[in-house]
Amino acid sequence: QVQLVESGGDSVQAGGSLRLSCSGSGNPYRLWSMAWFRQSPGKEREGVAAIYSGTGNTYYHKSVEGRFTISQDMAENMLYLQMNSLRPEDTSMYYCAASSVGGVWDNPQIYNYWGRGTQVTVSS
Repeated sequence: QVQLVESGGDSVQAGGSLRLSCSGSGNPYRLWSMAWFRQSPGKEREGVAAIYSGTGNTYYHKSVEGRFTISQDMAENMLYLQMNSLRPEDTSMYYCAASSVGGVWDNPQIYNYWGRGTQVTVSS
């Protein structure tokens, strides 16, 4: 059974940086892809970034391109999201997810495993 635990969420000023981490057990990083999603109250869960474990290819939501970087350390079973130049609209609960099937990277339906989330709050 794959278990994911996020950490690193915090409250920061606009323009600041945070690094989110996702620790995995059950060797999730041999799965098809890993991703970060975010969800705010009243809104749908939104794909932020994904990395395909086999190729290392990365994908980003257009609103975070150039500001966020997804990476993984398979040896340590860790997934990261480096977030720079944070904006108030980045405020959300951020979730780590793992998929054992293929599909469109930002479709939450393809992800079998989810963490419980870590809160990011960006103030102006």
